Amino acid sequence: MAERDGFAFIGLFGMLFRMLIIRLQRVGKKHQPSYRITVSERRSKVGAPPTEQLGSYDPFTKKAIINKERVAHWLKVGAKPSDTVWNLFIREKAVEGKVRQIKMNKKKATEGLPAEASAKAGVNAAAPADAKPAATAKPVSADPADVAAPAKEVTAAEKPAA
Repeated sequence: MAERDGFAFIGLFGMLFRMLIIRLQRVGKKHQPSYRITVSERRSKVGAPPTEQLGSYDPFTKKAIINKERVAHWLKVGAKPSDTVWNLFIREKAVEGKVRQIKMNKKKATEGLPAEASAKAGVNAAAPADAKPAATAKPVSADPADVAAPAKEVTAAEKPAA
């Protein structure tokens, strides 16, 4: 099977189109990410060897190095960029178009926990997340003897014989 420019040629059956995506591939150390802009098959793993590397992006300095000619080629062939890569291409003027909105879902702290665990965490399932929990107030007695010392438990050996 011969490959050329994102297509796979298969004998008598003609051309079989591969679904290609332009995405970021993380490289770098812990807490120091940098990314490669790569073209790869959509179903391949992110860490798999890419079809082609189109550039790099450093999020700390916000500096991107992009091969604009190859980006235009892969977009013409049919590769689809991820939303983040598309916005990066627009910012670096590699392509023209509208910025895509990126939506991030926020997870609640006890969303995946079972009901018992969330009850232990102090989250009431019926109460809304913004509501403050009710304060548990102890009744105040006017007798100073109640406040002075807590009651001592009496064991069986200490009980008087009846």
